[in-house]
Amino acid sequence: MSVNISAKQFGEANLVPSVKDILARTGLPPSLLKLEITETVVMLDAMESSIRLNHLKSLGIMLSIDDFGTGYSSMSYLQKFPTDQLKIDLSFVRLMEKGPENIEIIRAIVNMAHSLRLRVVAEGIETERQRDLLYSLQCDYGQGYLYSKPLPRSEAEAFLVETE
Repeated sequence: MSVNISAKQFGEANLVPSVKDILARTGLPPSLLKLEITETVVMLDAMESSIRLNHLKSLGIMLSIDDFGTGYSSMSYLQKFPTDQLKIDLSFVRLMEKGPENIEIIRAIVNMAHSLRLRVVAEGIETERQRDLLYSLQCDYGQGYLYSKPLPRSEAEAFLVETE
């Protein structure tokens, strides 16, 4: 289960105890929870973010840097953050077919992420051509309207049953 964490939530002192409490109350195995935090938020105070991310990681959950490429990540911090995944911002996916330089940016992000042993998700995939290009660049996962529009819970459950 992936959960987006807002800037306000990430800055709250009780974030780690709250996540720990929620895991205990729900019985959800920590390995099935992924928290997604935007690149911009973690870079606001990279040293504090590193501490907070390490505390969250110690709970056994997965961590993802969302909207990657839109902020100002320092590569030295990126390798220090205990993350499992980078999500390439949809703006890069949208520009992919407009020129080879845009494809090279995505290739560089994928290669860098893989060298750091991170999985890569591309956001905003709308066409089969985008999907195929991302596959050829060895992007690990994709999400977007090509697969499904956002669904209410009941429709999402039916969709998952149908695709099994």
